[in-house]
Amino acid sequence: MSEHRIFELGDFALQKGSVLPNARIGYLTLGELNAARDNVVLCPTWFTAVPADTAFVMTGPGRALDPERWFIVVPNHFGAGVSSSPSNTPPPFERGRFPRVTTYDNVRAQHRLLTEGLGVERIRLATSWSMGACQVYAWAAAYPDMVDAIAPIAGSARTADYNKVFLAGNIAAIKGDSAWNEGFYDRPPVAGLRAMAAVYAGWGLSEPFYRGKEYRLFGAKDVPEFIELFWEGFFLKSDANDLLAQMATWWHNDIGDHASFAENFEAALGAISARAIILPAELDRYFPPVDAEYEAQHMTNAECRVIPSTWGHMAPLEPASQQFIDAALQELLE
Repeated sequence: MSEHRIFELGDFALQKGSVLPNARIGYLTLGELNAARDNVVLCPTWFTAVPADTAFVMTGPGRALDPERWFIVVPNHFGAGVSSSPSNTPPPFERGRFPRVTTYDNVRAQHRLLTEGLGVERIRLATSWSMGACQVYAWAAAYPDMVDAIAPIAGSARTADYNKVFLAGNIAAIKGDSAWNEGFYDRPPVAGLRAMAAVYAGWGLSEPFYRGKEYRLFGAKDVPEFIELFWEGFFLKSDANDLLAQMATWWHNDIGDHASFAENFEAALGAISARAIILPAELDRYFPPVDAEYEAQHMTNAECRVIPSTWGHMAPLEPASQQFIDAALQELLE
């Protein structure tokens, strides 16, 4: 897999009023753009993911998103460590001073990448998981004439209040570490990151997953070892300020929060004309199917297909769920 590249955005005006100097977006491409320029698949990153992570989970030979057939663009959202983030931005927006970025800021930056940087005028399919799915909804609402089809996976067009309860626990875990120092820490707030891992372990997977001891599939003998091996490993590699910046974007995610829709969530959903298959995970606790079903009802050409899995929000990592997802993606692509 090729290394990520950087698209320079210059001084980038953010939706909520700040200007991010010398902003940049990291991205990865797989496959080749065909002569007709009609084989483009957009796959934005999710929470904590760099482009290679997303490409590894979503694409591959023989899969629906096969680089031998499709030109797959994987842009990294702001705050995720490759694009402009607290960990790589110089003063005055370094570390705890990084400005609030919205989902629409990410989409507008990605639009510039595709149109100015890659010469793409049309997207055959936009799909991704979790925070990536949130960006997929915003893409289809903001650029309805550019996107043919979408498949948001275990995400939502607006972050629900119960989802915010989950995020509040993660935020409190990091900020409660004595090393936190308002984001200007001399050493990483490791205790806070470990506490966040423990919070995430209960929300990210389902009760049936733990009752069936499916964590053994990950090589863990019990719950403490699973938290340490999987969840702590997942978050200790991340910068705490980057995590908080991403969670701020996630918290405020709402496709109705756009000048075209004047805070009208249902109007924003109704503006999505792309063919849509929405793929919530059956036991996802913070992006539950009930939200996806409501969104589908207010879109013009959408259906909701629930991924049957005990893996909760992490269902897209399960091989059987990947087959279910790929079948829907294949249908949209054909």
